[in-house]
Amino acid sequence: MSDRSDDSSSDDFLPDSRIEFLIPAAPDGFRSGFVGIVGRPNVGKSTLMNQLVGQKIAITSPVAQTTRNRLRGILTTPDAQIIFVDTPGIHKPHHELGRVLVQNARMAISSVDLVLFVVDASAELGGGDRFIAELLERAETPVLLGINKADRQPSDRPDIDDSYRALAESQNWELAKFSALTGEGLEALQAQLIQRLDPGPYYYPPDLVTDQPERFIMGELIREQVLALTRDEVPHSVAIAIDRVDEDPDITRILATIHVERNSQKGILIGKDGSMIRAIGTAAREQIQKLILGKVYLELFVKVQPKWRQSRSRLSELGYRVEE
Repeated sequence: MSDRSDDSSSDDFLPDSRIEFLIPAAPDGFRSGFVGIVGRPNVGKSTLMNQLVGQKIAITSPVAQTTRNRLRGILTTPDAQIIFVDTPGIHKPHHELGRVLVQNARMAISSVDLVLFVVDASAELGGGDRFIAELLERAETPVLLGINKADRQPSDRPDIDDSYRALAESQNWELAKFSALTGEGLEALQAQLIQRLDPGPYYYPPDLVTDQPERFIMGELIREQVLALTRDEVPHSVAIAIDRVDEDPDITRILATIHVERNSQKGILIGKDGSMIRAIGTAAREQIQKLILGKVYLELFVKVQPKWRQSRSRLSELGYRVEE
């Protein structure tokens, strides 16, 4: 059986060697800093960062724990530069991958200038939110509590906000309410964030939107289509490796491997007569073409790596490491 799908750069993504030559001097009064976006899984952190930076750099999905790596998005305005650090949702881990993700999210809390703690306006403050609030209290990093999904709050439940206001008041945190999906309240949120930052330099060129290499974003766009098109245990058991990228003037050729844990998951990903892998490849190719602004040939392979989520060495090989 064939494990592949055959489907026939932007300067927003630059190698480090080019970055240092493109950073200008900041004007008087310029503010800058790092803002960590934290919260429970599936509260809209990645959607929020994509909206704020004005470009899709983080994948989104209804599946919880979609974000696996600490991803930086860069927003530059005439008077400020905010480096957003999108973190995996903080949750109770059930395997080594989960422990690595949660550890990285916790480390981000103490390594940024400001934390944007995102909660869900469609549900009252819960135990998971309280757990994160306790972590933030111990870290002593300044916090802004952001109530996301304002568009999904039931019209007869304005009292939901009361539980979040009480938390913010008890911790002396500022509060913001917005919808990452519709854009409602994001301009005011951006102004609040800038106001909380200290005067500082440009950390990145003004036109850069992420410090992640294109290969990483390509892999994430492939994984996003796996999340969108498969169900059950498959999404959580998938890791993507970009094996090769060949760039020609007319087309970019990409070879990638989808790693899973079981033969049954491999069968689901390939689908009857290769239908699923072709669908994943076609949808991912369309997204990657938007990323690199050019034509893409994408070839996908599926490989079984038993219990890769439980192995520190395999996690490291696939790009999941405890960050320093």
